[in-house]
Amino acid sequence: MERVGVVGCGLMGSGIAEIAAKAGADVIVIERSPEALAAGVARIEKSLSRAVAAGKLPEDEANRVRGNLSFSEDFAKLHDRQIVIEAVAEDEATKVQVFKKIDAVVSADDAILATNTSSIPIIKLAMSTRRPEQVIGMHFFNPVPVLKLVEVISSLLTSPETAARVRAYGTDALGKKVITSPDRAGFVVNALLIPYLLSSIRMLESGFASAEDIDTGMVLGCAHPLGPLALTDLIGLDTTLAVAESLYEEFKESHLAPPPLLSRMVQAGLLGRKTGQGFYSYRS
Repeated sequence: MERVGVVGCGLMGSGIAEIAAKAGADVIVIERSPEALAAGVARIEKSLSRAVAAGKLPEDEANRVRGNLSFSEDFAKLHDRQIVIEAVAEDEATKVQVFKKIDAVVSADDAILATNTSSIPIIKLAMSTRRPEQVIGMHFFNPVPVLKLVEVISSLLTSPETAARVRAYGTDALGKKVITSPDRAGFVVNALLIPYLLSSIRMLESGFASAEDIDTGMVLGCAHPLGPLALTDLIGLDTTLAVAESLYEEFKESHLAPPPLLSRMVQAGLLGRKTGQGFYSYRS
């Protein structure tokens, strides 16, 4: 995978672009506007500068990574990519439109179209293309340069060759630990994680315990690095809501239904770290 495309340069897309560039690929990043591109470039630069300052990345290596990255609003620049990884907002309609655009411009017959979705069925995105056998889920975790896991999700139509190539790319080039999942809502990690997060929100909503006590209980009582409410703030309340809705739509189990408090906070724009306010305040 010497020529990689990444569509979306938010929290996830910027991290994916960074690790692909570190792996030596020529990486083209596509965003919807100059402002979004500028924010993405700044996000990658902050990550690289932090790694250099911490002594984890030599300056000349950071410069090599920068040289491997280019940015554009033009989907046509993806035409020669061997793999394109979509990392736009967790919204099915948006992702379908992005996949149609990618499919229309990528010319290589064996090019792989991957999605970083955390919950949307892969088959729904695959069927918007002319090559469903080459569409696959490649779900990274935030922060992408730090967390070692990637879930690889094959749809009913994903070819064994596509799955094998993506597993090899994740392991050998990107240095990730790959786990596999069937194409069902939530995959492995979120099918386990989201009910836990929703339970913590219901506990807070009911007045049973404070946010601080819920999180302290799980950090000090269960050795979790973050409590569930702080973790929800890190993930983003909007993303958490989207995954919960996807899980509930598929399984119709009551414990997967989003709590009203989560829905209201998203409606209010209280999305966690990304907006400076969620269950905790991150404003200085």
